[in-house]
Amino acid sequence: MKLWGGRFTKPTHRWVEEFNASISFDQELAEEDIQGSIAHVTMLGACGILSPEEAGQIIKGLESILARVRSGEVAFSVEHEDIHMNIEKILTDEIGPVGGKLHTGRSRNDQVALDLHLYVRKQTIELVRLLVQLEQVLLEKAEQHIDTILPGYTHLQRAQPVRLAHHLLAYVSMFERDIDRLKDSFKRVNLCPLGAGAIAGTTFPIDRKMVANQLGFDGIYDNSMDAVSDRDFLVEFHSICSLIMVHLSRLSEELILWASEEFNYIALDDAFCTGSSMMPQKKNPDIPELVRGKTGRVFGHLMAMLTTLKALPLTYNKDLQEDKEGLFDTVRTLTGSLSLMVPMIQSMKVNQKKMRENAEFGFANATDLADYLVNKGMPFRQAHEVVGKLVLYCIREDKYLTDLSLSEFRSFAGQINEDIYDKIALE
Repeated sequence: MKLWGGRFTKPTHRWVEEFNASISFDQELAEEDIQGSIAHVTMLGACGILSPEEAGQIIKGLESILARVRSGEVAFSVEHEDIHMNIEKILTDEIGPVGGKLHTGRSRNDQVALDLHLYVRKQTIELVRLLVQLEQVLLEKAEQHIDTILPGYTHLQRAQPVRLAHHLLAYVSMFERDIDRLKDSFKRVNLCPLGAGAIAGTTFPIDRKMVANQLGFDGIYDNSMDAVSDRDFLVEFHSICSLIMVHLSRLSEELILWASEEFNYIALDDAFCTGSSMMPQKKNPDIPELVRGKTGRVFGHLMAMLTTLKALPLTYNKDLQEDKEGLFDTVRTLTGSLSLMVPMIQSMKVNQKKMRENAEFGFANATDLADYLVNKGMPFRQAHEVVGKLVLYCIREDKYLTDLSLSEFRSFAGQINEDIYDKIALE
């Protein structure tokens, strides 16, 4: 007999049982579900809705189940559909009929909303922690390479010389914005929906603020219909995670390029690479390639969540069961990517000689030459044209700007003097 089966005259179809059940994935919320239930029962006892003995007995039973969940001893059943019904069934089997009072004054609708808020809050804090770790590693690597010069690129063509520290700190700025976004979203995550019931609250004299305070929330939802149907905070979380993956993917792309023989700017540690089953010489940057590849699945979960929500009438609809698998996969993908990126960057070797060589043997200093001419009184557009012709001359003569004699320089612009060599040096 289902815990909700009182008005039904026949069991669910055997295929419906599995299609309808979510326990295969929402068991991820077991700890949050039990924590929320403990706070709910504590409040029911304090409000006199349950006797102190009943509340104490239920809480003791829930704490026992929580300990066994953490040690991996609890087996969940498809027959009981979801994590909420599974926990309640285990509780009732262990402490008897009083376990049936656990659900007094609440619905699975506000219960699952609570679980998701608790889960996303926990993961938001964890992502900030991992992002700070990555920032710290990038800062350390930047500090080691303040004087390492490489060509900066636009359009993947050498543009101007930059410090490797400056290049790495660009990613620190990106991740700092990600942290700011997570912090800002926290105020929308950290609201308590419990007490909204199925749609319109409950006739029991509950204390919603007491539950919110117990669970560390900053406030409660103003509207019960919004409380059970709101998944905006999930869309926002997916969106922020997608942007973090964009930044990780861009960083991964550069590491992949830099680790190639064509660039030879870095060497990734063997622990983060694999070989070829056919070609014995290969050392493949699989981890950054996987991070780059997994970005698409995180984007997909964002689009799936938006699509699920786009035509839902108020309030709860079973469609919202589809909000969890993508969320859990996004969290696993992103936390895994961040956790691997930290030691990979920490252990990578930088080929300072090759970076400097490429910065010197090119035309990355052409803009400095144009600026030099401007400082000598030449209009910038004219200086731009003169330097363009100088570069063309160098290409035809198989030279670089630093190879040119003073007389060659002066044949293009009489304003150029001996100090030009200092002005176009990399430093």
